Amino acid sequence: MTAIPRVIRMTENGPSGLTPMDLDLADFQSPLPQQAVHVYYSDTARGLHVGVWETSTMQEAFGPYPGDEFIIVLEGQFSIRDADDNGVPATKGQLVAFRNGIPVSWKQDGYLKKFYITLLDPDAETPRIDSADGGVIVIDPTDELTDADILQDAEGAVEREREYFNNDAETMTVGLWDSEAFKGAMSPFPSHEFVYMVAGEVTIMEPGGISQTFTAGDAFFVPKGTECSWHVPKYIRKFFAAVDHED
Repeated sequence: MTAIPRVIRMTENGPSGLTPMDLDLADFQSPLPQQAVHVYYSDTARGLHVGVWETSTMQEAFGPYPGDEFIIVLEGQFSIRDADDNGVPATKGQLVAFRNGIPVSWKQDGYLKKFYITLLDPDAETPRIDSADGGVIVIDPTDELTDADILQDAEGAVEREREYFNNDAETMTVGLWDSEAFKGAMSPFPSHEFVYMVAGEVTIMEPGGISQTFTAGDAFFVPKGTECSWHVPKYIRKFFAAVDHED
């Protein structure tokens, strides 16, 4: 029996802590670190995974980045190094998008924890990309939208959106969205969406009287097809990574 998709609230330590990972020394330039994870959602057939992950000091082996990914740095800092050892740094509170297949190495000193959503089609070949330029996008969490970002086709409440990243397969979009107050109808959610709230409030209602309220600093995941309605009493601003695919 297929489980009914539900809205998933994400916390930094999972429901009951993180699970230590089995690691392969061949995946690292450094000694083996200690890493642990909790996976909130996984669709292995499509290569979609959502969770929270932590690691100690380490540097990964140089090679193609394993999938399109969007993360929120919860603790610590790191640097993505290219073939010339040039780095793109990111630190606590920042949001980062990665392009699948860019030739890089993840390097860090000290502890790091992140929320993540990754997409890596197990049936697709890794693209051959010669340069890491533009493949790591660090986003300022204090970014705000302007009138230039208004969605012209929005109905009812004024909505604004800015896209920061679209993957090569055109199946993942990372962006910032906000809206005035609105109350939507109960309907299947049109895509998979990972959300990080930065302002305002939303209550998401599901069949059977189930409801959850999310405010600034909260993270959650909505699987595609989840029956739900969104109620925003005043205002909402969120970063999101939306993933769509053919059923």
